[in-house]
This record gives sequence, C-alpha cells and structure tokens, in this order.
Amino acid sequence: MSARPRIVIVGAGFAGFHAARRLARMAAGAVELIVINSTDYFLYLPLLPKVATGLLEPRRICVGLGRALPGARLLLGEARKVDLDRREVTYVDPEGASAKVGFDRLVLSVGSVNKLLPIPGVAEHAHGFRGIPEALYLRDHIVRQIELAANEPDVAQRAARCTFVVVGAGYTGTEVAAHGQLFTDELATQHPGLTHERPQWMLVDLAPRVLPELDRRLSDTADEVLRGRGIQVQTNTSIDEAMAEGVRLSDGRFVATRSLIWCVGVRPDPLVAEMGLPTEKGRLLVDEYLNIPGYPYAFACGDAAAVPDLTQPGQYTPMTAQHAVRQGKHAARNIAASYGQADRKPYRHHDLGFVVDLGGVKAAANPLRVPLSGIPAAAITAGYHLLALPGNRVRVAADWLLNAALPRQAVQLGLVPHGAVPLDTASPETVKTAPR
Repeated sequence: MSARPRIVIVGAGFAGFHAARRLARMAAGAVELIVINSTDYFLYLPLLPKVATGLLEPRRICVGLGRALPGARLLLGEARKVDLDRREVTYVDPEGASAKVGFDRLVLSVGSVNKLLPIPGVAEHAHGFRGIPEALYLRDHIVRQIELAANEPDVAQRAARCTFVVVGAGYTGTEVAAHGQLFTDELATQHPGLTHERPQWMLVDLAPRVLPELDRRLSDTADEVLRGRGIQVQTNTSIDEAMAEGVRLSDGRFVATRSLIWCVGVRPDPLVAEMGLPTEKGRLLVDEYLNIPGYPYAFACGDAAAVPDLTQPGQYTPMTAQHAVRQGKHAARNIAASYGQADRKPYRHHDLGFVVDLGGVKAAANPLRVPLSGIPAAAITAGYHLLALPGNRVRVAADWLLNAALPRQAVQLGLVPHGAVPLDTASPETVKTAPR
C-alpha cells in the first residue's frame, strides 16, 4: 500500500469521472488516486447520436483522462473482481495480463451494459448503441445501406435497405430515430436512384408513448416532431423475432429491413452481481451516503448503484446521466469527509429538468419545469450539452457552426467491422473484442 491513502475508482463513466475529478481537486497531492477503466477517455454519451449521423467526429465527445484528471493514475483494463474484505480489485489489461491493486477507499462506478431481452434473433441481428465503436459501425452501416439501395433494381430489396427500425423509445432511441431520419434524407438526395424512394424510420416500444419516463408534454412534443418527419411511431408494440431479412412485430406484421437498432435500455454491469451483495434489479444497494452497507470505506454510484431517492421515500434514483454526475461528486465529498476534509451528507437531488435533442432546430426541454419546444428548446439543449461536456467545447461548437453552413460528410470509413461490436457486450467472449 502507498504511504498516502489510496483511493481506487472503478469505471470512468459519468459517475466515476466526476468522482475522480472532484477528488483530484479536493485532495490534490494528499491521496493516491487511481482510476481503472477500459478506455483512456471519458465518453459523453448524450452526443453519440451526432457521431452516428456524421455531425460530430468521435474524438469530439471523448475527453482524455490523462489531461482531465491531473494527478490521477490510470490503470487501463477491465475490472474482473472486487474483494471488499481484502480491499483489492483484480483487473485485466488490454493485453490479457491480470493484476491486483489495493485500496483504502473505493468508488465502484462500473456503469451499465446493453439490456437484452429473450427475443429470438436479436443478439445476432441487432446493432447496439453504447459506445464509439457502435456509433462508427452504425454510421458506416447506414451509409452502406443507402448506397446499396441506390443501385438495387429490385423494388422490395431497395425498400428493405431504406427501412431502419429502432427498438426503444427512451432518450437514446428517440434521438437516434430523429437524427437518423434527417441523415438518411440528406444521403438520399445524393443518389439519383433514390429520387422517388424516401428512407423510412420506425420507432418501436412496448410503452404507450415515446419518452415514457418524462413529463407528458415533453413526450407529446417529441412524438409530434417524429411523426412530422414521417417516422412511424409504433407504441404498445414490441419485436417478436429478428431475422436477417427483417423483424416480426408483436402485432403480427413483418417489416423487411437490414437495420435493427437496439436502444431498449441498459442493465448494471455484471460485475455487481458477482460481488454477492444485496441488489435491487441488479444494482448494488447502498445507503443515502452512497456507502455499501457493512463497508464504510466503499462507495458505489451511477448505474451500478441503487441509491435511495430521499425525495420519494421507498424509491431509488433512476439510471440517468444527471444522477450519475451528481452521485459521483457526492461520493467524492463523502470520501473527503471520511478524512475530515468535508461534512458527510446524504445524497438528495433536485430535478432541474431534461433536454431531448431531436436534430436540426428541433428539441424538447423543460428547464426548471418550463416546457419548451422548437428553436428555444434546441438552444437550451445545445447550451446544456456544451456546459456539461467536460472538454472539447470549442471544437464541438465550431463543428455545430460548420454544420449549419456546410453539408455533412458521409462516407464509409470501414474502421469497425461488424464482429467487433456484438450486442451483448457483457459476455466473457466479447469483452476481449470490443470496448464497452
């Protein structure tokens, strides 16, 4: 063990990154801060749909951990075991070597992975949407389907290549469908063979409305924008089977498509279940101070933790980026409190509203519970993302300005083959082939 207290943070998503950043500022030089993560960057997930549709380059939404966390040591690898009794974490580096690191304090913020449902064919034929590899693959896939459709003499085959089905009408699915329709409409204008064949997007969800977790007014605004663009919104509907030629919906209809985009949701990283501690729907139970019960030196936050919602007794905070950011910072504060550097406080959040980017000048937002749509909402949404993005703000803003004046570049780069982005990124076989 180091002469200085050692704090180990497992995972550098929203919760882990902000916990590390806060600790680096609060206890600079006083502690040894170690971050274990599978990549050397923090990924700003809300802007991933813009990467998938060619509006942003992938490095714009990747913030290098070395620059953003001065004083912290990055251990590049996948955490495989957390032993709270022995106070050590076992991890495997990118080249397959296993190592252990001990800790005085621990922040478990391993995040989440794709949530799969027992639907035949989904794992084989659906495309996930959780990281840069998936976004880059999807961008190439969309461009490829449009280019192949432009030279397809068979009408049915051409229509199938021009049909894109998104499953899941939450934040991610709604934004992917909204941005995707604009993207393919622009692509189609570049190919004379598609002059009379407009690409068609379909958004499918078992819920009764899009964005079911949000205020009804935001949901209605998003629904209006989607339908206004010609997107088929299929609520109270699910997928019964996925095949190479298309998908069968729960109402019996068959939709011919080569593109099934899986945005159903996420589940906590399987590492949580392997710890053998009490969980709530796969999330590790913690107290209101983000402590793991029985282990005062261990904290958990973000998607991996079931944090009591003190504003709604008996409930747990939802798995959102806003909560992950706040919980990460709060865990850092309570760790500092354990060393006498701050006051220990329970986690209590205050809802400041939500934003949903629908592409172009369309968005839905309710800052401070004031419902907005259209250009005002789009301005609020863009401003929120620029403020929340912990780096590369000038580059992102510059790209947005250029996008307003110039057509987006849409070419296949071929950087990510299909086998490198399996949908079930939690399985042991796929962890080695694709980053989460």
